[in-house]
Amino acid sequence: MDAETIKKMAHLSRLELTETESKQFAGELGKIMDFFNQIANVKTEGVEPMVTPVEIEDFWREDEKKNEIKTEEIMANAPSRAGNLFKVPPVV
Repeated sequence: MDAETIKKMAHLSRLELTETESKQFAGELGKIMDFFNQIANVKTEGVEPMVTPVEIEDFWREDEKKNEIKTEEIMANAPSRAGNLFKVPPVV
């Protein structure tokens, strides 16, 4: 990754970078790309794909209906209401 490529990406991203920043980012992004190349070269034949690196145990519970908040408590915050409904200005 060279400074010219960084300048082009910065221009496309609408970023302003100094010459020093362009050189710094070129080095850092070059190292990142090297790591991606190392990962791409790992032999993965015969390896089962994983969803996660560790086993996850599902925790299930029964659904229970709870009426913890009363309708009147909710409607008390409404600036305008029609019965148990929030009244809003019409939108066309």
